[in-house]
Amino acid sequence: MLETKFKIAFLLVVLFMASLPVIGIFQGTSRPPVDPTLPQSTEPAAQPASTNEAPVAEEMIAIAAGSFTRGTTVGGYDEQPERPIHLDAFSIDRYEATNHQYRAFVAATGHRKAAPPSRYAKNMSRMGGVNQPVAYVSWEDAEAYCRWKGKRLPTEAEWEKAMRGLDGRLWPWGNDQNPMASNWGAAKDGYEATAPVGAFKRDVSPFGVADGAGNVMEWVADWYAEDAYREPVDKNPKGPDHGVYRVMRGGGYTTSGSDVRITSRSKMVPDFRDETIGFRCAISGVEDAEERGAGGATGARKS
Repeated sequence: MLETKFKIAFLLVVLFMASLPVIGIFQGTSRPPVDPTLPQSTEPAAQPASTNEAPVAEEMIAIAAGSFTRGTTVGGYDEQPERPIHLDAFSIDRYEATNHQYRAFVAATGHRKAAPPSRYAKNMSRMGGVNQPVAYVSWEDAEAYCRWKGKRLPTEAEWEKAMRGLDGRLWPWGNDQNPMASNWGAAKDGYEATAPVGAFKRDVSPFGVADGAGNVMEWVADWYAEDAYREPVDKNPKGPDHGVYRVMRGGGYTTSGSDVRITSRSKMVPDFRDETIGFRCAISGVEDAEERGAGGATGARKS
């Protein structure tokens, strides 16, 4: 009799334990009601790449001749010394080159598409929007595109002046790091990868040039040299005549820490392609820029 009671009790325990996953399933299908009095998250939802949006207008920013502060005393060895550098007048694209613009170049010239290796092809679904910056381009790809547009890659010094302005600031918006001001690694901004160019309204330089601290890193014209800033050239520096690496400037959507600072310098072999690297173009002078969409140093006209 005792043995029979024990078997029955054991069977009931087994049946109860077996029912727990089922109970959990039913519990998991319902969510507690949202209390409307509690503050809800203001973090923006991720923006899917859209093929229906209108392409952003191509614009250039004309920057007058004059001096600016290049380098910084608070950065790495290759960012020093800090000193004034004079540049002739130039104009630079307000935005990074977009997918739409680069596709037009590929269609017109038959140049290699901006596409990742097949094993990374799924990444294009989050980076292929019309107005997202083109990525997976080498230095040679970027240089070819700019040449096709009748432009060129900006020099390293031009890029820094365009993003930094004339007051020596360390970020486009000032001297204080702001995690939500640009599309970089520490920003919980809802963007899984790149954002449409110009989406971050605080990541705009005093001249009006967008996305210097985030979105994608950018190829510039110069060969990289660690001691380039120590050369006694204080007017229109163009870097060394040859090298192994080309310079990249600015932060990208995976960049973090001091690499987001406008004075930070990065380097990579010129044939390298990655989802974090893009570019923008420039031209010498400002008069010709009027025909290409440039306005004054603080404004621009559409092309």
